[in-house]
Amino acid sequence: MSNSVVHVFTSITSNYIPKARVLAASVKRVSPSTVFHLMLCDTPPADFNLADEPFDSLLDLQSLGVPELKQWVFGHTVVELCTAVKGFAFRTLLARGAQKVFYFDPDMVVFDRLDELIGRLDAHSILLTPHQSEPEQTLEAIADNEIASLKHGVFNLGFLGVRNSAEGRRFVDWWAARLHHFCIDDIPGGLFTDQRWVDLAPCFFDDLRVMRDAGFNVATWNLTNRRVTGTLAGGIRVNDEPLGFYHFSGFDSGAQETMLNKYGSADPTLFEMRAWYIGECEKNGQAALGRLPAVYSNFDDGTPITRAQRRLYRIRVDLQRAFPDPFDTRAGGGYKAWFAANAGEADGAQQIVLRGDVRYMQTLSDFLAFTENRLRQSPRARPLKALGLAAVRVMRAVSRRLAG
Repeated sequence: MSNSVVHVFTSITSNYIPKARVLAASVKRVSPSTVFHLMLCDTPPADFNLADEPFDSLLDLQSLGVPELKQWVFGHTVVELCTAVKGFAFRTLLARGAQKVFYFDPDMVVFDRLDELIGRLDAHSILLTPHQSEPEQTLEAIADNEIASLKHGVFNLGFLGVRNSAEGRRFVDWWAARLHHFCIDDIPGGLFTDQRWVDLAPCFFDDLRVMRDAGFNVATWNLTNRRVTGTLAGGIRVNDEPLGFYHFSGFDSGAQETMLNKYGSADPTLFEMRAWYIGECEKNGQAALGRLPAVYSNFDDGTPITRAQRRLYRIRVDLQRAFPDPFDTRAGGGYKAWFAANAGEADGAQQIVLRGDVRYMQTLSDFLAFTENRLRQSPRARPLKALGLAAVRVMRAVSRRLAG
């Protein structure tokens, strides 16, 4: 590992290599001595040669020390996986001696002010940027931006800075542990990959700074309160301060263009930046690499893995034991064949989850036992007590049938 104090990484699958190249080149342009690591949650393309890349090192899943790796990977969609590894990657780089580590999403570009971020880690162990730093003024913007932050997370984890201090390591250990078990996209359940967890960080960690500077993590979700001016050649400013880094989030889905037209139409600089970014991605192989399938998107026979298949495997310890390599379809079809026979896409995963989730069934069993005990001790009238006990017996019989 390099002796450089400052390290930067991003986390991707191979189809995002063009964007990661643009990001890495931007980091090297403003801070040539910074070490850039590519966290690749995939197999590299056939012609990938690290010596020809703007990356200084390649981190792979095997280097992170995640136990039962194939089982863990299978339980995540591609987006969940690329975010779930971030805590482990931070921990790995800090353990190797990096003094200051920054994460940037691959669809970001650093334009300036990296030295400011480096300096701020002298004073604080953790740096965060919120999605919004000023209140919205219209109902439409509140719905688009503030309510979206309440669902997805107050802080945008496309950026994170951590210093190798006791507090920084304590934060990374906590975050990595949460991402190990709970990095899923489940907004109704209160989770959105890695982001919602960090809403709790200011409650748990004192040595933390929330950076509200207009020039950091500029994106369509905060353009209502950030005026972007200038040119790429002459310099770009945001609310009269230099642009630090810009987030081209939602580029591939088309959301970036839609929201840019909605909230950035008065700033021609933003459209110059967008056109430049498209060109840079094309120069770096977007046409050739942008549609590469991720290796962990499919079973080993090429069949795409569904979200239902991932979710069921993730929560069923018995299935993890029965199929230690859930990607493998060679021996009797493996987990893929079991799922087709026992769950079926038409039935949906919900019923099979209820039928076999050991933790849920144990919780239900404990609850019924507690309820029965309380009813037997209750001074209530006998008919009500008998009715309650009968209900418990029915629920227990149903739970046994679901447990199969």
